[in-house]
Amino acid sequence: MTTTTVRTDLYPTRGADEVVTTRQDPVVWSGPGDEGPITPWDLEAYDRNGFMAMEQLITPEEVEVYRAELDRLVADPAVRADERSIVEPTSQSVRSVFEVHRISEVFAGLVRDPRVLDRARQILGSDVYVHQSRINVKPGFGASGFYWHSDFETWHAEDGMPNMRAVSVSIALTENYETNGGLMIMPGSHRTFLGCAGETPADNYKKSLQMQDAGTPSDAALTRMADAHGIKLFTGAAGCATWFDCNCMHGSGDNITPYARSNVFIVFNSVENAAEEPFAAPVPRPDFIGARDFTPIR
Repeated sequence: MTTTTVRTDLYPTRGADEVVTTRQDPVVWSGPGDEGPITPWDLEAYDRNGFMAMEQLITPEEVEVYRAELDRLVADPAVRADERSIVEPTSQSVRSVFEVHRISEVFAGLVRDPRVLDRARQILGSDVYVHQSRINVKPGFGASGFYWHSDFETWHAEDGMPNMRAVSVSIALTENYETNGGLMIMPGSHRTFLGCAGETPADNYKKSLQMQDAGTPSDAALTRMADAHGIKLFTGAAGCATWFDCNCMHGSGDNITPYARSNVFIVFNSVENAAEEPFAAPVPRPDFIGARDFTPIR
């Protein structure tokens, strides 16, 4: 006789209708006595809002090093031809390079930097691995934005991440103005999971990395969330950083200014929350988008 283990899906999505589910997981997983670089009041604000902004995570001198490495990677024909590079549909310029901590020793060092790694460990209350890393290039005069979405909705549906125990950090390598397509988050939206309507197409990642379709909330749902939570736009000098919970509803607009907006983006997931089989997709996305190597970062 064979037995089949049935998984519990805490966050149903990609069904016939949108489904609203109250968050079942903590936001901050470390305990009151656990040490780390984040102050208790900053952790409390992160728990409440779903994000934490830092005026300076890396120095201006370090910004120059990382920006030079970004420019080098984007200009490298071998990197452009790699499947890990996403090309802007209109300009045909490189928009993102995934798994950048494996492509570049410079960015691998940033992932291991205690200023980055220790904060991720403190928020998630465990050792962590990199679920995803990428550099985003948003040049002026028409670079397209990223539509409203919850990252966890995609990571749960298509990568098999079971629980909300992941945190992202976006580190600015250029100035973030109010006008050049900066990150927007709905504060407090991380407390509610919005399961989106519609099945996941095969090889959905090939389209969604250029323009989101599956996993996109309805206009009505977004309006309700914006009315309830408001919208926070993040600005700041190169070297600033924004940490945000995996379930924050967020997005960014097009950049039609002359001023580029580029950043490095790292997703840390708890080693105790390793990805399984997808909850709402035929097969997992490729490893360079949703990692299957759960080795803790040291």
